Amino acid sequence: MKRNNPVERLFSILVFLFLYAPIAVLIVFSFNASNSRRVFTGFSLQWYAEFFQDARILGALRTTLTISVLAALIATIAGTAAAIGFFGMRKRPRHICMAVNNIPLTNADIITGVSMMLLFVFAIQIFNSSLGETLGIRWKMGFATLLIAHITFNIPYVILSVMPKLRQLDPNIYEAAQDLGATGLYAFRKVIFPEILPGVVNGGIIAFTMSIDDFLISYFTKGSGITTLAVEIYNMTKKPVTPEINALSTLLFLSVLTLLIIVNVRQARQEKAARQKAAALIQREPIPSGEA
Repeated sequence: MKRNNPVERLFSILVFLFLYAPIAVLIVFSFNASNSRRVFTGFSLQWYAEFFQDARILGALRTTLTISVLAALIATIAGTAAAIGFFGMRKRPRHICMAVNNIPLTNADIITGVSMMLLFVFAIQIFNSSLGETLGIRWKMGFATLLIAHITFNIPYVILSVMPKLRQLDPNIYEAAQDLGATGLYAFRKVIFPEILPGVVNGGIIAFTMSIDDFLISYFTKGSGITTLAVEIYNMTKKPVTPEINALSTLLFLSVLTLLIIVNVRQARQEKAARQKAAALIQREPIPSGEA
């Protein structure tokens, strides 16, 4: 087939229109002066003003940001440690662990959410019937279970972000640092961690993005006394929808889009730096005498 085929270009345009036209309409009508969802009567910021005055939505936003930041931070630490542990294994156990790590990524969110909900219900019943009566504490689903669920599904993304950076390391660099007198922790902090830091940062950003955008797992693990922004948006659609939800969705879309752009720009710069480094090393290599 010829390159730049008009049919292929038309098909690509239709695909992008199908994906992004509804979002574009939502953004446009978030600035509508009236509450009409069909006629644009004029430009106005009143729905954004009402959004920032809605205590319920702002409470859900604070909960979402708190959960997302804590989950991303803890998942980044745990995922980085797990990636280093996987990298130090033999080939066969490492492949098995990576296959298990990839299961949550391909598994349906609804299955993950329901299974974690059942696990929490079982654990809460065991705790309340044994230690709960002794300690006078009754555990129930809420902030803690929601945080644990977010940490759980974020860790695989961090591992997949850190593992490529570990593979790029010189396998002898850690032992070389120890031969020069560095302790194990000092060698990791000064030699290994700076090399894998871009992957750690990318993993943290992806974890934050996935956490702030999650609905299904949060819906099943949040309990009755807490709500997230995605769940609150879902609840708003059960009653007559106002353009206030357009403003909220627009801000959420732009936030996630900004984070994804940051991740892609960072990856592009890292790949460019790696290519430049490789080209510089090739230029420094001496020419063999037989080829001179």
